[in-house]
Amino acid sequence: MQSEPTKSELEILQVLWQFGPSTVRFVNDQLNEQKRAVQYTSTLKLMQIMTEKGMLVSDKTQMKHVYSPAIEEKKTKGFLLEKFVDALYNGSSSSLVMQLLGNKNTTKEEIEEIRNLLDQLDNKK
Repeated sequence: MQSEPTKSELEILQVLWQFGPSTVRFVNDQLNEQKRAVQYTSTLKLMQIMTEKGMLVSDKTQMKHVYSPAIEEKKTKGFLLEKFVDALYNGSSSSLVMQLLGNKNTTKEEIEEIRNLLDQLDNKK
């Protein structure tokens, strides 16, 4: 990965990962619905900068430019999570999980999903 996305860049990437290749207008509308009020020109400028950084690619073959993520969602989230765990939990993923489960009302369904994941991990060993 070339550079770590900022909070605003990550919000744009989330929209593109969720909805696929999109115009600036669509991304801006989604940000306004999901996050906070953002000016179109701010979204446009940021997406242009992200293209320069190699985070997005722009398809200019149509009348409207369509942007796509150039970095993978899973890799990016994994990288950011690893940095987060290192910084806040001294690299201990179990401390992170214990904190999450202790702070939030975890549903029975979520606990069952976690058990299934743990079983899968045990079976790989």
